[in-house]
Amino acid sequence: MKWKIGTATALAGAFAAGIVVGPLVGAIAQQDSGRAETYRLLQLFGDVFARVRAEYVEPVQDRDLVENAINGMLTGLDPHSAYLNPRNFRDMQVQTRGEFGGLGIEVTQEGGFIRVISPIDDTPAARAGIRPGDFITHLNGATTQGLTLQEAVDQMRGERGTQIRLTIRREGEPRPIELTITRDVIRPQVVRFRLEGNDVGYIRITSFNEQTEVNLRRAVTTLRNQAGGNLRALVLDLRNNPGGLLDQAVQVADDLLDQGEIVSTRARRSEDAQRWNARAGDITQGLPIVVLINGGSASASEIVAGALQDHRRAVVIGTRSFGKGSVQTVMPLGGNNGAIRLTTARYYTPSGRSIQSTGIEPDIEVRATRQDSQQASATPGREREQDLRRSLRAEGGTPPAPSVQPAPLNLPAGLAERIQRQPPEGFPAFDPTRPETDFQLQQALVLARGLAAGPQRRAQR
Repeated sequence: MKWKIGTATALAGAFAAGIVVGPLVGAIAQQDSGRAETYRLLQLFGDVFARVRAEYVEPVQDRDLVENAINGMLTGLDPHSAYLNPRNFRDMQVQTRGEFGGLGIEVTQEGGFIRVISPIDDTPAARAGIRPGDFITHLNGATTQGLTLQEAVDQMRGERGTQIRLTIRREGEPRPIELTITRDVIRPQVVRFRLEGNDVGYIRITSFNEQTEVNLRRAVTTLRNQAGGNLRALVLDLRNNPGGLLDQAVQVADDLLDQGEIVSTRARRSEDAQRWNARAGDITQGLPIVVLINGGSASASEIVAGALQDHRRAVVIGTRSFGKGSVQTVMPLGGNNGAIRLTTARYYTPSGRSIQSTGIEPDIEVRATRQDSQQASATPGREREQDLRRSLRAEGGTPPAPSVQPAPLNLPAGLAERIQRQPPEGFPAFDPTRPETDFQLQQALVLARGLAAGPQRRAQR
């Protein structure tokens, strides 16, 4: 993407040198009177910069002022645009490679506080019991209100073995929860798998980094070998998957589709629209697939769920996903100046649905607990994209023409009635070490085995 920065670069250089920029802006304005208002506003910025630099109660660094201004400009647009200083830019690059330091938690900002989207499995945050929807109100006793999202993330990251104290506000809990967590090097195992019984493969994808698609292929091959030819269906668990790299989401969906569109994007300019299509070849050889989603499934995981759902390649069950259907492009600024993460487009599923704010509705709703039903009726969407401040609308510009019209959900007779929508009274509390306490998973297994036994099962090649 081309990015014109000449004038902005000149102004930033003038600020850093401590030059009064009014005459500079005035000279530029004379050259282009059609942009007088733009340059008047730039002069206003320069005047404020100079005033703060000269009059603030304590000396401040020019770089801090400029970085704060840039970050304020970006975070004022939507919840996902931000400035990445050089350190954070390096951290982001490390994270997408599949390793980073900290707590193992995906967060956003809401109401001035830090809200948890999802903890990453087998990390300090997950082991400490942090849950999606928790609000982090204090870090080491200091309020998070007033911090930018990036500042809060910086404080939560740190050297392995160091500790941080988090104060959590959780719905349904009368008092704040205090947690002391020891930081660690986070090397998330982004794809986990096991056989359920001897006939259904369970694959959990926790995030989409550079290792995801390779590990998915390895998981399918291993499950086939373990099942000894008896593998009859797959459950793909995308719950609490906060997303990640677009290309990995496309490759994962491509692995499970024989043909057809996977996802498209629409940007500000029509010429920047893009579509991604599947290539021939389904690594499962036509096995029935059940996809599990919930309110913590966001971004790349919604792309995969939406593509498989629209093509009727999988049955999606669980609860409505998070609804992050916007594309962020990371634009390096050069010269050790970090980068900006800027929202540049919206995602659309093959049927032309916008993921943004709406999320993916499951084909069959299955709640994790009986309490989910009460919460859903009392505070619908509280933990989703649509409730974040300055979140984008679902639609913008001209939506893409749909490339597929989803067929009606065609389940074997009586199978839908066998799926329970919420746990019965007395169902055991969820214990991640005991799959039998995972109600949504148990219903997914019932559905997967029913699909495998049904008449519509696709022949394996």
